[in-house]
Amino acid sequence: MARQSISFTEPNDNWLKTQVENNEYSSKSELVNDLIRQARKQQKQIDWIAAKLDKAENGGFTSDSKEQILSQSKSLLNG
Repeated sequence: MARQSISFTEPNDNWLKTQVENNEYSSKSELVNDLIRQARKQQKQIDWIAAKLDKAENGGFTSDSKEQILSQSKSLLNG
């Protein structure tokens, strides 16, 4: 695993420390890695939605129902 040295603002560092002290995470590193995983997952969904919007704008609207679109979005979010 690659080691990095990063700096945090005081409010962010305090928040990270609180999460660790409350046993939400065992270390700041674990918490930062989890936040990055969440951001990557969120970006994947944003990219999927953007691709759907591009397709709709360039080729007409989808014939998928609202429920189908919501289901597809949720399945992407859940991995």
